[in-house]
Amino acid sequence: MDPVSVGLLAALAGGVGGEIGRQAWAALSELVRRPFRGGQDTEDVPAVSSGVAELAELERAPADPAPAQRLSTALAVRAAVDADFRAGLEQWNEQARLVRTGDGEVHNTISGGTFHGPTLQGQTFSRISFTTPPPPPADRGPDTPSTQS
Repeated sequence: MDPVSVGLLAALAGGVGGEIGRQAWAALSELVRRPFRGGQDTEDVPAVSSGVAELAELERAPADPAPAQRLSTALAVRAAVDADFRAGLEQWNEQARLVRTGDGEVHNTISGGTFHGPTLQGQTFSRISFTTPPPPPADRGPDTPSTQS
């Protein structure tokens, strides 16, 4: 399983994503607070954090990336030794990726139509200003009817 994105965890803890983000955070909190099951041979496994302490720490300091990193690590370790938790975390992670957090990927698409002027593609823009002249008038060929008399 891929680790849960530190950026996603921090964004959700900070309240990004509106109601969907709040629901995703609540679902993760519920998952983490489930009893730790472990595997059949848990005697040989060193003490593993359930993630509860890291979750609470991130709730207290969502802007600090360190608690988000610790929670991501705790989730990954717990998933490695608890198959039920891993299945739940994988399902949660797929749903949580739908929350728009501004974390990571940018997908820009331009299709159809005719465009005049500059086009910016990216993720976050600030303090950008530019002016462009209006597009030139459409070239009227000899077969184009005129509206002037």
